[in-house]
Amino acid sequence: MNLHKVTFVLLVIGGLNWLLVGLVGWDVGQLFGGVDAIVSRIIYVLVGLSAIYEVATHMKNCKQCEKSAMPAGMPPKVM
Repeated sequence: MNLHKVTFVLLVIGGLNWLLVGLVGWDVGQLFGGVDAIVSRIIYVLVGLSAIYEVATHMKNCKQCEKSAMPAGMPPKVM
């Protein structure tokens, strides 16, 4: 599994966590002992680092953005 897939999964987990916090006030981190527990903090840090990685590498990894950023008249890249 490459780094892009790992960071994507972590961002989905983080997004679903925020959805639960917003809808029902429940944080997945509570399963691991709350916000102050070391396991929760590690998960939060990994989700945050995943977001930074995805922002920094998004244009390189995103095929949809690659297509839309192409100048008019240019043929698509063949991979």
